[in-house]
Amino acid sequence: MYFFTSDEHYGHTNLLRLNFCNRPFNDIYEMDQEIIRRHNEVVSDRDIVVHAGDFVVHNQLSVNHYIKQLKGEHIFLKGSHDKWIKGDIQHIWAKKIEDEYIVACHYAMLVWPKSHYGSWQLYGHSHGRLNLETMGKQYDIGVDNNNFYPVSFEQIREIMKTKPNNFNLIKKK
Repeated sequence: MYFFTSDEHYGHTNLLRLNFCNRPFNDIYEMDQEIIRRHNEVVSDRDIVVHAGDFVVHNQLSVNHYIKQLKGEHIFLKGSHDKWIKGDIQHIWAKKIEDEYIVACHYAMLVWPKSHYGSWQLYGHSHGRLNLETMGKQYDIGVDNNNFYPVSFEQIREIMKTKPNNFNLIKKK
């Protein structure tokens, strides 16, 4: 099973200090432990989790500290704070799952690969504050928008049923 998430910001003390996204935690330790708990509550070791950026802001040692605690197989995309990721890392991940073509990126896009054929775009970065209800098949997979849980493919499929078609959808004759 596939899960999607973004913007965990593990270990990012400024996130709470600046109250950037109104997270309801007393300190960074409480935040980290609760996001890990919720992740492991729904993800199994056999699941694949796509992290669409801003996983952690620290070095590789702290990244490994968090990864070891999380269930699942992990795919990381580069976000705004992922300086720990070295080399040629993906900014965009695309895959057909069942009959749906999914594009994940840290940032919301106006158009994305195969959007004119009805593909879905999953994004983070906005911490639940970007309203794209009329833009089509897009969804904010960030933890702030999903009660600090990763979102399953099945959940996203149900969400997409309520969304309008992409504005650039090619109509079949």
